[in-house]
Amino acid sequence: MPEGHTIHRHARRHRAAIAGQPVRTGSPQGRFSAGAKRLDGRVLEGIDAHGKHLFYRWEGGWILHIHLGLFGKFRLYRSDPPPPSENARLTMAGDDATIYLSGPTMCELIDPGRELAIRSRLGPDPLLNGSTAAKIKAFGSNLARRRIPIGAALLNQQVISGIGNVYRAEVLFRAGIDPHLPANRLSAETVDRLWREAAAQLRLGEKAGRIITVDLSDVDAKRRSDLRRLERVYVYKRHGEPCRRCATPISTTDMANRRMWWCATCQPPGAGS
Repeated sequence: MPEGHTIHRHARRHRAAIAGQPVRTGSPQGRFSAGAKRLDGRVLEGIDAHGKHLFYRWEGGWILHIHLGLFGKFRLYRSDPPPPSENARLTMAGDDATIYLSGPTMCELIDPGRELAIRSRLGPDPLLNGSTAAKIKAFGSNLARRRIPIGAALLNQQVISGIGNVYRAEVLFRAGIDPHLPANRLSAETVDRLWREAAAQLRLGEKAGRIITVDLSDVDAKRRSDLRRLERVYVYKRHGEPCRRCATPISTTDMANRRMWWCATCQPPGAGS
């Protein structure tokens, strides 16, 4: 499932491509035909994201809510788009760009009340504008109410929005936190460090369009563009391989129904309490 950096990147790129102009909409698949008909020809006034949710704001007060889920994909064409496939849930065509959406978990028109209800269930988003101190305070409060391991808590979108399986392993490694530590046992300093690490990594991912969490010095590289795919992360899917910092074999376990990876030396038991 795309993590928050990808969703915010979609919002930014789509704003640049088709916002502020009338947009022609359609639904070749047919499952969003009624919604596409209501939006067709209206001005797309803005697009924003919260965690893994996208909100498209249209002339007349219509709000399009999209959640990509596991299989959803966007395709953006700047010119001469090919015909959409019959599986395209939604097509959006502006003056100079066309976007096709296929396979989303959610593609629906909602009212402001429904949007508020969706957002109220989500934790703070490191990529949203707003007070960093307020977001860290909310994050800390969410953790303080949970006894589950911090490695599980980070996947709960009510705790923090936008973190998925790759980033949870990577930010815990970079912050030096034991993934098994109960969420309510993190020290205030650790909560602050973890939030800032998550925010920094998500910002880098949004800018680059890919997840690269390693420091170049740890992989003997000069430029991020030089990194091969398997060199871009510290622990994710590296079970049994040497830690890039201490050479300890990377460990793995199941946590919150997903695989979790960590370094037992760099993230010893109790680290972060």
